Amino acid sequence: MGQAFGCYQVDQSNVAIKEHFGKFSDVLEPGCHCLPWCFGYQIAGRLSLRVQQLDVRCETKTKDNVFVTVVASVQYRAVSEKASDAFYRLTNTREQIQSYVFDVIRASVPKLELDSVFEQKNDIAKAVEEELEKAMSTYGYEIVQTLIVDIEPDVNVKRAMNEINAAARLRLAANEKAEAEKILQIKKAEGEAESKYLSGLGIARQRQAIVDGLRDSVLAFSENVPGTTAKDVMDMVLVTQYFDTMKEIGASSKSSSVFIPHGPGAVKDIAVQIRDGLLQASATN
Repeated sequence: MGQAFGCYQVDQSNVAIKEHFGKFSDVLEPGCHCLPWCFGYQIAGRLSLRVQQLDVRCETKTKDNVFVTVVASVQYRAVSEKASDAFYRLTNTREQIQSYVFDVIRASVPKLELDSVFEQKNDIAKAVEEELEKAMSTYGYEIVQTLIVDIEPDVNVKRAMNEINAAARLRLAANEKAEAEKILQIKKAEGEAESKYLSGLGIARQRQAIVDGLRDSVLAFSENVPGTTAKDVMDMVLVTQYFDTMKEIGASSKSSSVFIPHGPGAVKDIAVQIRDGLLQASATN
């Protein structure tokens, strides 16, 4: 209805292309404009100044012969000062941008191995943005930002990469477990060595105490009973110890049967062996 009276409204964030008898005349900013259609003026079309986004999926091959799909997201907008170029010089803006993205990605990715593609995706995005900015600025478009939002290897390659990663983590876990077991074994061995050392000290002190006690007993008995020798006292002490041991073996409920020679001659032999052992221990200490 407004055009019938020669008035035309342009919405915010948009511009309108005004023509006079089919020739470009002016770019109309947002607001209400007088458009005397009876004098040959008309609106050829509208152009949005909002930022638009185009997602481009490009399949290519890396330097190590792995096929990947690179997804690039391009954000662009028309420049109001060059609205006429943006309206007249390009038929399909999105296809034009997509062609440049394909060209740059397929020129950059084949120079890199798969791991480097993931590491240098920002460099790839920057190269795409620079090329688009240089090409699209002549057509009245500004490239706001370019992002590489996804890199998708072939399904079989992705599965193989996951298996390699899982194997590496399992190997690391096995190494850590083995190291922990090694530490436990070392600590256990050190504890056993310390325990045996302390047990040896205890046994040595026990034997030393026994030798000292026997020596004191022999000396005291020799002083109190005249005419006895140290050998006589030692024999009596050893025989007493022998019978005490026999009594303890018989009184213990957990002891098994023990067969030992018994008789005066056997007791004498045992006394000689015990005395010789104790004297050797005393001489060693």
